[in-house]
Amino acid sequence: MIVDIAGYLAALLVVIGAGFSLVAAIGVLRLPDLYTRLHAASKAGAIGAGLIFVGVGVASLDGSVILRALLGMGFLLLSTPLSAHLLARAAYRGGEAPTPATTIDDLSR
Repeated sequence: MIVDIAGYLAALLVVIGAGFSLVAAIGVLRLPDLYTRLHAASKAGAIGAGLIFVGVGVASLDGSVILRALLGMGFLLLSTPLSAHLLARAAYRGGEAPTPATTIDDLSR
């Protein structure tokens, strides 16, 4: 009974994580400039990968694997926005201009 529930929960988490990852991939392909692409990849990609980690942990039914999956998800949620910020900052300082649709540029002052 518990094994069946864990299997369904794991499948649900993996499918939801794959959906978030798909949205991130579509965002990277469709958005107009580097900054909006970084935003899509860092937000939806990190959540998608984290949910897949947790789904795999739940599917294993092993406490140590679940703990490692949760730690991996925490690491992703902490490091991905930081790295996206640093990449965007380096791109801006390197001269990468935002799309003309961007109306506010607080760093240009």
